[in-house]
Amino acid sequence: MAELVVAFDTASGCEALALAERLPALKWAKLGSLLYVREGPAVVQEFRARGVQVFLDLKWHDIPSVVAGAVTAARDLGVAMATVHCLGGSAMLAAAVQAAGELALVGVTVLTSHDAAGFEQVVGRGVPDLGLETERLARLALHAGLRGVVASGRELALLRAALGPDPWIVVPGVRSPGDAPRDQARTVAPDDAVRCGATHLVVGRPITMAKDPAGVYQRFMEIV
Repeated sequence: MAELVVAFDTASGCEALALAERLPALKWAKLGSLLYVREGPAVVQEFRARGVQVFLDLKWHDIPSVVAGAVTAARDLGVAMATVHCLGGSAMLAAAVQAAGELALVGVTVLTSHDAAGFEQVVGRGVPDLGLETERLARLALHAGLRGVVASGRELALLRAALGPDPWIVVPGVRSPGDAPRDQARTVAPDDAVRCGATHLVVGRPITMAKDPAGVYQRFMEIV
C-alpha cells in the first residue's frame, strides 16, 4: 500500500485550505515553492492544525550549512517530510541528514519534467539511460542517510529492485488514463506505481483542477 499526497500548488493559502476541507480523511499535503513563497510558515501551521502531515517540497540545493539551516527550520516547524536535491552532493546531503532529527528527508533524483535530452544538457554529458542516472543518485542519497528518494514512476521498478524494500520512494507525475501530462515528461498510472513499490504517490492537478476534486480524490484513495 502507498500513501496519497495531494499537491496544493494553489494561488493562495485560503484556496488550499478550502480545497483541503473538501477532501475527506486527508493525511498528507505537499506544499511547494508557489504556495510557500506566498504564505510562508503560516500555511504549514494551518495544515498541521487540521491534523494533516506536511510534505515541504522546496528541493534545497545549496552549500551544506545553508541547507542544514533550512532543514532545521523545517524540523522546528513540524514538517513531516522535505526534499533536498541529490545533485547538491554528498556533503550537502550529509549535513541535511544531521540536521533533520525526526523529519524524513527524501532526495530528488531526476525531475519528471526531464527527458534524456534535457538531463544531458544539465549534466553536460551523454545520458543513455535515465534509469541508471536515477539509481546512481538514489544510492548517493541513501548512503548519506536519507529516508528515501523522489523519482519518476518510470524508474520505480528498477529502484525498488536495486534499493530493497525499506527506502521510501515518492512518486510524482501520477496520472490516470486520460489525464493531460502537462509539463510532466515521464508520468505513471497510480495502480502501476503502487504495484511497483511506491510508498507515496504525489497527485496535484488531476485532483486540484478537477470539476469534482473530492470525487477524483476518492478514486485515487481506492487505488492506494
